Amino acid sequence: MDINLNKIKSLRKRSGMTQEQLAERIGVSRQAIAKWESGDSVPDLHSCVALARTFGTTVDALICSYDSEESAEDGKYVFGIARVNDKGQVTLPVQCRKTFGIEPGDLILVLGDENKGIAMVKMGKDDVE
Repeated sequence: MDINLNKIKSLRKRSGMTQEQLAERIGVSRQAIAKWESGDSVPDLHSCVALARTFGTTVDALICSYDSEESAEDGKYVFGIARVNDKGQVTLPVQCRKTFGIEPGDLILVLGDENKGIAMVKMGKDDVE
């Protein structure tokens, strides 16, 4: 396992945010974001927590890089942030749809747990009758 802050840029881009928007959201300067993304400096613990919350992940997942064998075995992903529109609809990120083979017209089961949050499961054609 290696420390890897390169994820900040990819998570920010997947979330559709500019450096300025991310900086405003977590309370730092745009220059700080640029330095973190270029590797010129590293965020303090408070900023790491704010980044992890913003991207819906953990500090561990944000800064630690696991080998591909361990990641593939885990099967967990951070696809970024999706916004709920005024009709209550959410657009799933492209990489999420590709990874799980979700296509227009597919049915998704939405589950909720007040303590753990919301989960979605793609339904197979045989699951719905």
